[in-house]
Amino acid sequence: MKKEIVLSGTRPTGKAHLGTYFGAISNFVKLQDTHECFFFIADYHSLTTHPDAELLQKLTRETIATYIACGLDPDKATLYVQSDLPQIPELYLILNMFAYKGELEKTTTFKDKVRKPGQTVNAGLLTYPVLMAADILIHRADKVPVGKDQEQHLEMTRNFANRFNNVYKKEVFPEPEAFNYGNALVKIPGLDGSGKMGKSEGEGNAVFLLDEEKVNSKKIMRAKTDSGPTEMNQEKPLEIQNLFYLMSTVSDASTVEKFESDYNNCAIRYGDMKKQLAADVEAFVAPIRSKAQELIADEAYLNKVMKQGAEKARASADATMKEVKSAIGLSYY
Repeated sequence: MKKEIVLSGTRPTGKAHLGTYFGAISNFVKLQDTHECFFFIADYHSLTTHPDAELLQKLTRETIATYIACGLDPDKATLYVQSDLPQIPELYLILNMFAYKGELEKTTTFKDKVRKPGQTVNAGLLTYPVLMAADILIHRADKVPVGKDQEQHLEMTRNFANRFNNVYKKEVFPEPEAFNYGNALVKIPGLDGSGKMGKSEGEGNAVFLLDEEKVNSKKIMRAKTDSGPTEMNQEKPLEIQNLFYLMSTVSDASTVEKFESDYNNCAIRYGDMKKQLAADVEAFVAPIRSKAQELIADEAYLNKVMKQGAEKARASADATMKEVKSAIGLSYY
């Protein structure tokens, strides 16, 4: 039986953190055994903000190393860099003929960026959803793990696929769906007391997988708390709920129960809780950091992984473009 194709990409714009791990990578590790998986580094997408060339190179390699250190197997899943596939910008060009200016201007992410003071709006920002559609459709993916902020883009991908199929009266592209993790989907809160952990929310918000122990410990010790409960079994405010939830992902159940009991009995010492959390976070991320650093230092191995992934991804992309060109009439011999 043919496996469903799952695709996901991440921009090399920052370091992976605990939210990245529990919200995405840990699920990717499971999916690589049950689905045909394509996981890529979206370096073309990062160009909308004109990153430094050396930093782009560094973060791209660092992201691949982190993926592998977290358990992704290059022999099971296809790990590749977006710019290694010339078929993607080729399909991007074609799909632009099926995208309307009005709908692109109405996308939430585009409107949010346009509103920012001093924001220079380039065509890449406007057509970001078209490039994302090319990323997905180049492998004719069935499922795409996306966050809430990307659901609109996935809907647009389905629209572009349908328009292409209808114009040329051929079912070249499937309609990709959002991958539903169900109860397995984990949203890690940030250390600032609200929202989610993220690389764009500020350095103090996230625990990064490759940061040294003292850096992460310092952030955790500064995590927002209150003056403590004043009544037995008092409901926890959001920032305290977040701290307990973060602890539940990296600590033993007995540890969580101990501090839950302390809180419910008005005996909680947040300093002790944070020290324990910092120790448990370090125990969790240390093996990942060590493995990733080892891989980053092995330039030959990372080159091999990227080349292998590019070859596998190009084979899939070539098959798609052959059908696309045949449908359009761009195959002349």
